[in-house]
Amino acid sequence: MTPPAMDVVLREVTEDDLPVFFEHQRDPEANRMAAFAARDRDAFMAHWSKLLADQSLVKRTVVVDGTVAGNIGSWEQSGLHLIGYWIGREFWGRGIATRALSAFVDEVTTRPLYAHVATTNVASIRVLEKCGFTISAEDTASLDEPEDGVAEVVMKLEA
Repeated sequence: MTPPAMDVVLREVTEDDLPVFFEHQRDPEANRMAAFAARDRDAFMAHWSKLLADQSLVKRTVVVDGTVAGNIGSWEQSGLHLIGYWIGREFWGRGIATRALSAFVDEVTTRPLYAHVATTNVASIRVLEKCGFTISAEDTASLDEPEDGVAEVVMKLEA
């Protein structure tokens, strides 16, 4: 049976999205996959307040059939243009991250784009590959003895 078509849309982030984002980032399974610790409510809201105020960042809410499913964004750090995304677990395994990232890289035309991904997050590595990212470099020092305990791979989109 073919799954029903889903309407995946990217739009500007609003403050009304933040409670949903907060709950998504609290999910223990998502934290394990992303190798990223959840923030408490105050720290989370302070972080997002800074993001919303910074017009140099590109930040989008991922909406699926009218429901907030996650967020995706791009920023500059150490001279590199990075991307990151977070999709709520209830939306995993349905191609939503791939569709959202594909739309995002069509909108954000800066190249190259980079993404840092925990080596254990095979699903996210696959999403990035489907959208044209390739493994760019591995920080061998962090793979041997990662300072923060998280071995990462760097993915790069050039065209």
